[in-house]
Amino acid sequence: MNMPLDPRSMMTLAADQTPCHDAMLLTEGGNLARIVLNDQVYSLRITRAGKLILTK
Repeated sequence: MNMPLDPRSMMTLAADQTPCHDAMLLTEGGNLARIVLNDQVYSLRITRAGKLILTK
């Protein structure tokens, strides 16, 4: 798995004003989070291999 980013590095990556979010914070340490967009619910899942999958 990849090493976690230092928050200062995340700020550098986000210097162009694009929001940057830590997936582990979104999932609260688990492997699943729900994301709502325009009344549609999506699932963000972290796989065992450390990849992200976003499904409707």
